[in-house]
Amino acid sequence: MQHKRTLAGIALAAAAIVTLAGCSATSSASTSGSSDADWKTATSAESAGGLDALVKAAKAEGQLNVIALPPSWANYGKIIDGFTKKYGITINSANPNGSSADEVAAVKSQKGQSTAPDVLDLGNAVLQQNLDLLTDYKVANWDDIPANLKDGKGAWTRDYTGLMSIGYDSSKITDAPKDLNDLLGSEYKGKVSISGDPTQANQAASAVYLAALENGGSADDITAGVTYFGKLKQAGNFQNVLPTQATVASGETPVVIQWSYNNLAWGPAAGASGNKNWKTVVPEGQALGSYYSQAISKDAPHPAAARLWQEYIASPDVQNLYLQAGAFPSTLAALEKSGKVDQDALDAAGGAPKDYVELTDEQATAAAKVLSAKWASTMGS
Repeated sequence: MQHKRTLAGIALAAAAIVTLAGCSATSSASTSGSSDADWKTATSAESAGGLDALVKAAKAEGQLNVIALPPSWANYGKIIDGFTKKYGITINSANPNGSSADEVAAVKSQKGQSTAPDVLDLGNAVLQQNLDLLTDYKVANWDDIPANLKDGKGAWTRDYTGLMSIGYDSSKITDAPKDLNDLLGSEYKGKVSISGDPTQANQAASAVYLAALENGGSADDITAGVTYFGKLKQAGNFQNVLPTQATVASGETPVVIQWSYNNLAWGPAAGASGNKNWKTVVPEGQALGSYYSQAISKDAPHPAAARLWQEYIASPDVQNLYLQAGAFPSTLAALEKSGKVDQDALDAAGGAPKDYVELTDEQATAAAKVLSAKWASTMGS
């Protein structure tokens, strides 16, 4: 899939570096007799009594377990707070800096326990490897999600995407990088990090995918991306540190390759919690994006709350919260058509994204095999 490089707060210049400075569904008639077992198998709210019945059952459960959702990631802090405020349901947020692989591991290791994740937010490679852990569910505004961004039976839906970008502290980096190959220079000694292990985390893997695109590789073969990071390490520029806002603030990770909406959330747009010197650029050349997918664990301990969460995040209000953070929601076309889009946020983002590369399911699976075979030996870990 191809989409244009445009991000929140950006002016897009051709062939130049890009510098970034309530449910829509109508509820059906409610019923009072929906049991817990009904919601464990419900494939839509309508199939188990309607949205009012779902809300009632979810409130009775009283809790929802989420995992690997940092508050600064795509506006999840506001999204989580909004769910609790709207429904009075406590959200237990585990391992906020975890990877997609950590999410899957928790589902497997905590199966049958009340602490197990109810819902998942997964990168595509890990998603494709763990479809057996998911259950089918279609939100009320299912038709707002393009056919190519959802599983036909409802096992998963793509939710939001950004573009792979370079974030850097302009007080520590003299010249703004134009592409990943600039990061091989001596100015970047010990300064470049990515968000985790590419064999485990989609965001980190996507940094490798982008490196492949910049260095003669392709979405079909990301080997060149692994080779690039080997060179980055050999130059002494790569540091194996998980970057966070705290490590950016301390100066430990002055250059981070990660999603645009995460770099934006660490800069001036974050207000007092951000780094006023943090800049974000989308490298010259071919841009790379990747939707994250929402899914419900088939063993969710709070099945009604899990389904209500899916309804909530698919609603126009929450899809606009993603957009306000610089992440483009999957229902963007429907929001524009209905007039429900946050136009200010969309204008700040430069319009709907076009012309970027995103790996297909098959390409992501093949890329995962390359990373599994070559990353550790190349990086010496």
